[in-house]
Amino acid sequence: LALAALVLALMAWRGRRTAGLVAALALVAQIGLATPFASGWLRASLEGLVPDAGGPDDAAAGAIIVLGADLVRTATGADVGPLTLERMRAAAALQRRTGLPLLVTGGTRLPDDQATLAEVMAHRFAADFGLPVRWIEPHARNTRENARFSAALLRGEEIGHAYAVTHAWHLPRALLSFRQVGFPVTPVGERQALAPDGRASDFVPRPDHLARSWFYLREWAGLAFYAWRGG
Repeated sequence: LALAALVLALMAWRGRRTAGLVAALALVAQIGLATPFASGWLRASLEGLVPDAGGPDDAAAGAIIVLGADLVRTATGADVGPLTLERMRAAAALQRRTGLPLLVTGGTRLPDDQATLAEVMAHRFAADFGLPVRWIEPHARNTRENARFSAALLRGEEIGHAYAVTHAWHLPRALLSFRQVGFPVTPVGERQALAPDGRASDFVPRPDHLARSWFYLREWAGLAFYAWRGG
């Protein structure tokens, strides 16, 4: 912010009023996006697109699809990141309730590690939750491919409906992807948040909330791009 203020002052001093105005507006937007109110509103706007994401029991479902998210480097090699772990936790609870087999999907690899995200997820399900994974889909590079490859795998097993487990803010893009490949899923959204209530602390800028705001804006952009491209 200090650097931005310096740039604004320099522009004003050199008489570039239009450029200075644009820079000032950009700075105000950055400050606004850094508030918990903005990041919370953006997240709630995504989650509100799928209001019924609590994973109600669905007799038609024949499997549980767990969409991978982040893969991180540790001292012992590749491991699931916090977002992936949250999705796995929700899927484990659902599996214990329904008894349905698990499918994990994610083709992300670290540059110096051959294990894919899906393979690491399968290992963690067994080691941390005591649950076997029936199907590993290790090729998907994005949400669209998560849906396409998982649907093809399950159709090969004569399963035509499944639960889809991901974060509530990611469900709109995930469900659109499954619809575009013609595979029905029942949404299960992990960690649905409450919308900001307007308390004073919601308007105090914080660096972590700026990162979250850009993250949710990227999710909106991805959703728009998927809708534009179609199936």
